[in-house]
Amino acid sequence: MKKLTLLSLMLGCNLALWAADNSPGWLARPLSLADALNTALAQNASILKAKNDLEASQGVVIQTRAVALPQLVGSGQYKATDPSAVESNPFFNQPQQNWNAGIQLVQNIYMGGKMVAAIRAADATKTQAVAIYQTAVADTLLGVRLAYYDVLLAAQQITVREASVKLLQKELEDQQHRFDAGTVPHFNVLRAEVAVANERPPLIAARNAYRIAKNNLANLLGYDLPRDIWEDVPLHLTDTLDTVPFTVNLPDAIQQALARRTELTTARKTVELQQLNIVNARAGYKPTVALFAGYDWFNAKMSAPVVLNHEIDGWSAGAQLSWNIFDGALTRGKVTQARALYEKSRTDLADQSRQIELAVRTAYSDFIEAKETLESQAKVQEQADEALREAKARAEAGTATQLEVLDAETSLTQARTTQIQAQHDYVAARARLERAIGADLAPAK
Repeated sequence: MKKLTLLSLMLGCNLALWAADNSPGWLARPLSLADALNTALAQNASILKAKNDLEASQGVVIQTRAVALPQLVGSGQYKATDPSAVESNPFFNQPQQNWNAGIQLVQNIYMGGKMVAAIRAADATKTQAVAIYQTAVADTLLGVRLAYYDVLLAAQQITVREASVKLLQKELEDQQHRFDAGTVPHFNVLRAEVAVANERPPLIAARNAYRIAKNNLANLLGYDLPRDIWEDVPLHLTDTLDTVPFTVNLPDAIQQALARRTELTTARKTVELQQLNIVNARAGYKPTVALFAGYDWFNAKMSAPVVLNHEIDGWSAGAQLSWNIFDGALTRGKVTQARALYEKSRTDLADQSRQIELAVRTAYSDFIEAKETLESQAKVQEQADEALREAKARAEAGTATQLEVLDAETSLTQARTTQIQAQHDYVAARARLERAIGADLAPAK
């Protein structure tokens, strides 16, 4: 059974190495945070879909403006009639075959305010579409940043847990030697073995978290991972959890968020569009005036005999007025609906403003907590190292117990874990705060 287990482990390692050696070059190259963000801008599915939505909105803009632009219409018809269905008299014979063709230019000059509203709505729709795209980009870049930091944290946790296992293993070996020499009871060896065993599950969990974090980052980067890479994605991150000092004034941050957040730009343009919809609805109460000019061709119908190639053509021009005097209260219903949606959009804008202010306050509070936690851990690891050194020295002198040494080793591991977690929480909280205030998270080009 032991030989079979060893063979399986060797086979698994060989397969993992083979997958890493045969991975695509773009997957194995060093990846900085800026590289990750640029890759996401080019490949992330959410950003690509948002870009498609932005392009689609251009079509909506064109359609909206079409109301105010002239229309050029061409038409033509040929008609053959059964002789038995043609009315005739001694003075005039209806032709059995007829044709006509024409081209007409139509320009609406008054539509109850719809034309001006259409031009303004087109501009508002364009601005709104850009804001929606920018929101999607900002959210995605924040997700990439946090995923990158998660990978760095998981890698550091593995290092800490491996160091802890190594430290406890050395303690186990030391206690085994002392037991063999007859200076300590077997209980010390058992306690050291339990300490090593208890530290292995956190190491296993850290390695699993590292695998999951790298898979998540690869997915956000739009990587299509080869199917033969299943054990560990060979991402090589070059940045670190760099805790650069960052200061922010909360009132200024709230003001900046209310001025720069693209979600509010979207909501403001929604209010504008809903207000223009009221204008469009009210247009039903008013007349529509249009000018037209065209040129027509048709065969003569009153000549004798009637022939198809006897053509008549000429210009025509005029004006057209239409007015729905009563439409069964259809316009009234449209106006009522448009006003209600307009009020709803205003309420939504006010609510989003409050939500964004709340998000800034929450992100600021989380950042302050992370900053204070990081500062509190500045010298903890040094103190834990010194405590372990003194515990071992006292144990060597016979003035401390093995339990004190194990406690010191556990405290050192906890200090290291807390410190890297504090570094991660600091950079993550800063990224969330920057997103909350509407800062640009894209890398400098």
